[in-house]
Amino acid sequence: MSGSVEAGFFMYFAFGSNLLKERLQLANPTARFCSTGRLKDYELKFGLWDKHAKNTWHGGVATIQYRPGSEVWGVVWTLSNDNLSSLDNQEGVSLGKYSPLEVTVETDNGTTLCRTYQINNFYACPPSPQYKRVVCLGAEQNRLPTDYLKKLEAIQTNDYSGPSVLDQIKTVSQ
Repeated sequence: MSGSVEAGFFMYFAFGSNLLKERLQLANPTARFCSTGRLKDYELKFGLWDKHAKNTWHGGVATIQYRPGSEVWGVVWTLSNDNLSSLDNQEGVSLGKYSPLEVTVETDNGTTLCRTYQINNFYACPPSPQYKRVVCLGAEQNRLPTDYLKKLEAIQTNDYSGPSVLDQIKTVSQ
């Protein structure tokens, strides 16, 4: 197992909106890129933790579900332990929306043990165009494999056209 982490820091595997550095750093300013990686035997899904849940993205958000033979690409970030509570808050852990998981991610430097998150009580629903855009921008920003990026770009959205968290994110791509 590679990817030893210096004291006071933890590894986090992002596969949704937190692929985009500017999104992750809104609430977690210590986040630093470590590598891209692949989580084997999981698939990417979009949905919510309650059939009628409302959220700031106005649609489904990313989660992972165990599925042998599948894979999810993402980014391994290094974060200060000081940002553990802000990351948990962003993911709604205390509200029961997501649960933290420890996963082994394959990177170019070997395998790395990372924290990630999975939706509780999953209800499938499409993401908003704004959420999908942030996920795709993050995948492009971090040079995830072209085939994977094409899969992300093909995701159907719910056609929501109002304000969202995307309005708070300033990127070079906009």
